[in-house]
Amino acid sequence: MDIILFYFNNKYIGYSFHQKTCIMITNLKESECAILLANNYICRLSYIYHDRPFIVPMTYYFDKEKKIFIGYSADGHKTKAMRKNNKVSLQISEKNNDDNCVSVLAHGLYKECSGSEEKKYLHEFTTGVKQLILKKEDKNYYCISDFSNKVDNKNKSIVFTISIDEITGKTVTKDNV
Repeated sequence: MDIILFYFNNKYIGYSFHQKTCIMITNLKESECAILLANNYICRLSYIYHDRPFIVPMTYYFDKEKKIFIGYSADGHKTKAMRKNNKVSLQISEKNNDDNCVSVLAHGLYKECSGSEEKKYLHEFTTGVKQLILKKEDKNYYCISDFSNKVDNKNKSIVFTISIDEITGKTVTKDNV
């Protein structure tokens, strides 16, 4: 199938002659990106380890006011890699229906928390994720082990933040003509 993409007024417009489908790709405003991030709790985290890119799913909580992701993980491959290179990216996408998809990519810096900051952010993470799960899935979890498999008595768990320094987003809308 051939799709020809046209650029007009900061919007990409594509047209397929075979299926007569118009595809519009639009840039999201930063505030629209923040809404998508705040209304979800699972993303794909990208980081570099031994000069190779890795992408893993991650449970997160996004604090819109501070522009930070809060995460929780067992100490392992991911945390060792991010200690060596703290530049990471996170990607969130949502497919509303067959004709609409939204995607956000955030770049930021990883930082481990400790002491009272660690306790504060762990509480914010747990409370925030539980509220989102209740809202989106109508499930009521009582503790972190109910929705995270990172509870491990052998390895220390790490609470961390990723402060956002760049955020971009796109929405793709398909319209049959």
